[in-house]
Amino acid sequence: MIIQPKNKIDAHISSLIDSSDLNMSIGIKVMSLKDGKSLYELNSDKLMIPASNVKLLTSAASLHYLGEEHVFETAILKRKDNLMLIGGADPSLSVDVLDSLAKIISRQMEFIDTLYLNETLLDSMYYGKGWMWDEGSEKHSAPVSALTLNHNCIDFEYSPNELGLPAKIDLYPNTKYISFANNSLTVKDTNNFKKLKIERDWRGQTNHYNITGEILAWSQKDTIKKNISKPNLFVGTVFKELLETHGVTVRTLHGADNSIYQDTMAIHYSEDLLIQLNDMMHKSENLTSELLIKFIGISDSSSGSWDIGIHKVKTFLFDEVDIDTSSLRIADGSGLSRYNLLSTNQIVQLLAYMHKTNDKDNFLMTLPHGGEKDTRLEGRLVSAQERIHAKTGSISGVTCLSGYALSPRHGPLAFSIMINGFVGSLTPYRQFQDQICNWLVQN
Repeated sequence: MIIQPKNKIDAHISSLIDSSDLNMSIGIKVMSLKDGKSLYELNSDKLMIPASNVKLLTSAASLHYLGEEHVFETAILKRKDNLMLIGGADPSLSVDVLDSLAKIISRQMEFIDTLYLNETLLDSMYYGKGWMWDEGSEKHSAPVSALTLNHNCIDFEYSPNELGLPAKIDLYPNTKYISFANNSLTVKDTNNFKKLKIERDWRGQTNHYNITGEILAWSQKDTIKKNISKPNLFVGTVFKELLETHGVTVRTLHGADNSIYQDTMAIHYSEDLLIQLNDMMHKSENLTSELLIKFIGISDSSSGSWDIGIHKVKTFLFDEVDIDTSSLRIADGSGLSRYNLLSTNQIVQLLAYMHKTNDKDNFLMTLPHGGEKDTRLEGRLVSAQERIHAKTGSISGVTCLSGYALSPRHGPLAFSIMINGFVGSLTPYRQFQDQICNWLVQN
């Protein structure tokens, strides 16, 4: 007996799977947003590692609890000759902003006895549950703190020097908070070429970096971000150095002070939440995601934490989206943890819910579209363009793609394609996802 596929989507995706010859664990769901009917399902209730698809949950919950116009505040308070820098969990706090604050202070003070650093808005847990020990100094695993600057990273700008000399290195911010040993070499021979590497002393949890490997004499200038340890001291040190460039003497740095500070010297208000979410989803910024999930966990009696923030996300999913949260696992806000487990059915259910809310358009526009430059979809789904808006998710052995597709035949669709359990390059599995999505918006 021959079983006929129930629709063209079913037939096409089934044929793609049969012909792919890919060794993978896969879950797929495609739903019509016109009538809520499922157009294709495969292992749609199977729990899988979602990687950065977790950011869909964080984004939706942040819009629900905080609202699109929410801003984060970084404050500077004064008591006698002391200042307190209060972190507001602003994901976008920059060196330029901190320099502007230093200028404001320099017009009012010439001497600061102690600069206190207050990061108590959030708890003191810098790293999430299930983050791998060998994530090391990469940007995507920067420590999470209410005091955050330059994504809690140092930018190493490197370029070739004269032959036989170490690569030229410029830092941003240029701070004495870090140190480095430059054992790289400028070469012209590509035989046995050793790629330039910059690694922080992760095991010792110091801020000393080792630069090794080689750089070709004709290479262009390039930049790599590496995370730092102890973000409160990083922000405090850079702020102290900026104050000193504006003529202010700062005697010492210290942690939070319990004294009452009533004199407000300056407050910086961040860009609104919607802009932060757009950056988070387009560039898959892990630190922003973790700051948000901790921030929504703040209460009158406790600092923001992963545990409380995750509870708030689950409450939103259960009460508003009608998802059974006993059948999923959330460990962080970004998807870096391998403890996260979601199904394609749960993700599509969230996408369908958001499509019906007042945040529908905002949520959609936070997602990159096919081929969009400077996003995780650059070079992917180029022919689909704005007919696909989706969030990627990738860690070793995992690639996921979930979002919205505008189908000429079926109208707006919500889809999720989660692939786990493979070895080797992500490329063929991403190509498989793209084949499905491109077909959805062409038929």
